[in-house]
Amino acid sequence: MSLLLDENLSPRLVPRLATLFPGLVHVRDVGLKQASDEAIWEYAKGNGYTVVTTDADFVTYAQRRGQPPKVIHLQRCDFPFVIIEEMLRRNAIRISEFEKHPRAGLLVIRR
Repeated sequence: MSLLLDENLSPRLVPRLATLFPGLVHVRDVGLKQASDEAIWEYAKGNGYTVVTTDADFVTYAQRRGQPPKVIHLQRCDFPFVIIEEMLRRNAIRISEFEKHPRAGLLVIRR
């Protein structure tokens, strides 16, 4: 499972969730710190990542362009770090199933 955390999510999530989501990286880890949404989209597409974000722009990209890449949108997410971590942990099975589904392109997770 290759998840790419967008800039709007803490890079501290990577070591805390790495055993649950092997292949988890943050945009900073791949040289995309402060990169445009377009650059992140293209990187994820070209490298087999699913984008995890709170940014609704990626929802629009997913709806207009389709996949790849797949997008996991944490909707209305202005929660503290620990709540975001808990949301991802609680939805680990959904995320895994989403990544395996060949036609699914957008997964919205709400608190």
